[in-house]
Amino acid sequence: MTKKCALLVVDMINDFQFPKGKQLAGFTKETIEPILQLKDHFHQKEWPVIYINDHYGLWKADIALITDHAFNEISAPIIQQIKPSDEDYFLIKPKHSAFYGTALHTLLHELGVDSVAVTGVAGNICVFFTANDAYMREFNIYVPKDAIASEEKKFNEYALEMMETVLSADVRPSNDLIQLLS
Repeated sequence: MTKKCALLVVDMINDFQFPKGKQLAGFTKETIEPILQLKDHFHQKEWPVIYINDHYGLWKADIALITDHAFNEISAPIIQQIKPSDEDYFLIKPKHSAFYGTALHTLLHELGVDSVAVTGVAGNICVFFTANDAYMREFNIYVPKDAIASEEKKFNEYALEMMETVLSADVRPSNDLIQLLS
């Protein structure tokens, strides 16, 4: 059973300025409420909430700077709702996985975490690679199926299937995960 879980919020501070970015933003909006419910539950349990985000070439773990850079007509409604609070952690990442080239593994170890709930975008890329690296580091993995989004629904479904079957991730919906972790 889980001793302590961390909520990982991957790439939600996003500019969506790429092919199919507008489509991904539409699917991302559907994940906001489940992620916020998870975030509230983790805060109540005093479990860590960790945002890990692309740095957009800025190379500064400065949430205000990255938010300002990513803020535009498409991203504004998402960022305004999902941005980190003062009690959350914030890391930048150079590539797809939240573990690669970051202090995430060390931070999770220092916080006494044995499980991670991976949320965010894109489900079939950054969330998938993060879950893979969590698996390689022997964390228990939860990927709530309603808290990740990809550019296309079929990509999301395939990523969830792979994470469940190959990485032994629990992909139940966020409400069910909250009940399990209560």
